[in-house]
Amino acid sequence: MTIPETTNTTRAANPSAIFAPGLLDGQVVLVSGGGSGLGRAAVLELVALGARVAICGRRADALEDTAASAGAACSTHVCDIRDEDQVDRLVDDVLARHGRIDTLVNNAGGQFLAPAETISPKGFRTVTRLNLDGTWLMTHAVATKAMIPAGPDGRPAGGKVVSVTLSPHHGLPGMVHSSAARAAVENMMRELSIEWARFGIRLNAIAAGQFATDIFMTKYPRPMVDAAAGLVPLGRLGTPEEFAWLVAYLASPAGDFFSGSVLTLDGARDNHTGPWPAAGSADAAGNPLTEARQTRDPSAQAPR
Repeated sequence: MTIPETTNTTRAANPSAIFAPGLLDGQVVLVSGGGSGLGRAAVLELVALGARVAICGRRADALEDTAASAGAACSTHVCDIRDEDQVDRLVDDVLARHGRIDTLVNNAGGQFLAPAETISPKGFRTVTRLNLDGTWLMTHAVATKAMIPAGPDGRPAGGKVVSVTLSPHHGLPGMVHSSAARAAVENMMRELSIEWARFGIRLNAIAAGQFATDIFMTKYPRPMVDAAAGLVPLGRLGTPEEFAWLVAYLASPAGDFFSGSVLTLDGARDNHTGPWPAAGSADAAGNPLTEARQTRDPSAQAPR
């Protein structure tokens, strides 16, 4: 096992727009699904802050593309997180290379859009196996191999786990398989935050709404993509950088007291569909309609 470095001098060329340089110096972060989309954005931000980042995924070309942008601080590992043996080898490899894992970002996941009645048992299992089982395998392997074992001071090494789920929480029509799996992941983070607190492990979930990633803009039907921003009260999609900043925040000392939380990052989409006031609930100037109230005569005696 290699001895962890205390600092990282090979940061990404582009500094963070939010956080101080060196915020994550000496930290090692493992990011699943780091080859594209939100995972890639998180990797670039973490490296910019001084972390050494190991990324995994099924496509070597996507991983290498991210690593080319991130620089020498990023290592790539081909792994199918649904396979227990592959996950075990991945964690062993990361520990052999970096000596520690401070934060695990469970970003890998996926689903397909389909009405519930058309989803076969196999299709349902495929999605839940990736989003739920894969997240469990990664979390369990990292915890038991890197975070629960004693560190140099004889105490558990501890660490952080950030699992990416989906918003809104009140139903995603056409994605019943993913909705079920992501809800289970959120509850798993809550439950483990209690059990593993004694090891100094903090676990949270980020419920991500719609973000303007290449994947979102090209994978789903065009009418759905075009309508997405209109369903968000803030009136826009999120940027990948905004997601990456939250991941970095949780990985930093500022996130040390977060555990067992679900942080919803969706422009208020989880609370309301579309802008407010909605059509039919605004006057000609776009102001919310108000209730007409009777005016009480101030000279009249107050009712007893």
